[in-house]
Amino acid sequence: MTAKQTFVIVGASLAGAKAAQTLRDEGFEGRVVLVGAEAERPYERPSLSKDYVRGEAGAPVYVHDEAFYADHGIDLRLGRTAVEMDAATREVALDDGERLRYDRLLLTTGAEPRRLAIPGGDLDGVHYLRTVGDSDALRERLDRGGSVVVVGAGWIGAEITASARQRGLEVTVVAPEAVPLERVLGSELGGVYRDIHAERGVRMLLGSGVEAFEGDGAVERVRTSGGGQLECDFVLVGIGALPRMQLAARGGLATGNGVLVDEHLQTSVPDVFAAGDVACARHPFYGRPIRVEHWDNALRQGPVAARNMLGAEEPYDSLPYFYSDQYDVGMEYTGFAPSWDRVVFRGDPASREFIAFWLAGDRVVAGMNVNVWDVVDPIQRLIRDRSSVDDQRLADLDMPLEQLAQLDGGAAA
Repeated sequence: MTAKQTFVIVGASLAGAKAAQTLRDEGFEGRVVLVGAEAERPYERPSLSKDYVRGEAGAPVYVHDEAFYADHGIDLRLGRTAVEMDAATREVALDDGERLRYDRLLLTTGAEPRRLAIPGGDLDGVHYLRTVGDSDALRERLDRGGSVVVVGAGWIGAEITASARQRGLEVTVVAPEAVPLERVLGSELGGVYRDIHAERGVRMLLGSGVEAFEGDGAVERVRTSGGGQLECDFVLVGIGALPRMQLAARGGLATGNGVLVDEHLQTSVPDVFAAGDVACARHPFYGRPIRVEHWDNALRQGPVAARNMLGAEEPYDSLPYFYSDQYDVGMEYTGFAPSWDRVVFRGDPASREFIAFWLAGDRVVAGMNVNVWDVVDPIQRLIRDRSSVDDQRLADLDMPLEQLAQLDGGAAA
């Protein structure tokens, strides 16, 4: 690589910022341009639904301090959106008319909230959460108190529900699932989270959809699929996210559930890479494409993409990992379980201090530790080893988890 080359990163996200840092750490002396649609320099998103929205954190968690980008010769373009890419001319067009020519391009454009297309969806007081600005608006509404209807019982919905209750608001959750987080955790673990919220006074209207938001200019009621009406002061919609792949699609890149990339995070177009929430990457361990919308994935994929832009050919093979904090219940989830046969508990879920293992046949495919810490490494070893695991030993609290991983052949990295 020469100092005359230009590497452009579209998406001033965690993945994008860590990629830019890695390029410099690896000795790249060429031009690095980092383009971001938001006015804020790159920041981390997990706190936006937790301590930041509750007003317990004075500022977002920035990836780097304000001087970092200038100090490292990174051309940070904030408040600019990439609107077109041309793989033939190797150019990216920005919304202000500027065209950036690149030798390597990395897309870290992230995801955006899935919108609820129902009558009243554009009323004031209907909130979504993705950006610092979204979280600021929600925090201002939490400060005023009252009642909120949360539509959706996934991670964003569950975390905002907890934050709102911790601030003393009345909260009603409406979701079509039988239990919160059912798609990812299944009925048993979803039932644990249902009880956690119900014990703290959350009204749970599960198995129900939303037909409309109603009000005179601002939302005042939510009409449910069963014909009921829920009076409220505002609404938070958390029904999932969609990868921001419009730029990639217009540029002729292969897309599906995100921008399709190989194990090296290379897209279908030479010298164009993708990482973070937008990337659907073929995973060497699972032998299939996976898109992961979590902080840890963005943190790790960005640097791998940067090294591969420099010619490293490094496969991205980190196991999916994410965490969540709701009230006094913290958890970490490791692995990937699109299907499973059963869940084995190590400890009593009612105590809110346990580990759950998802098994397919006699293999552990995922594990979640709840208020139990420093166990991610042995859980990863159990998953990676793919050897036969005995249910009784998994559940036996007297069997150290580290020893269990070794007994079941957990020497794999």
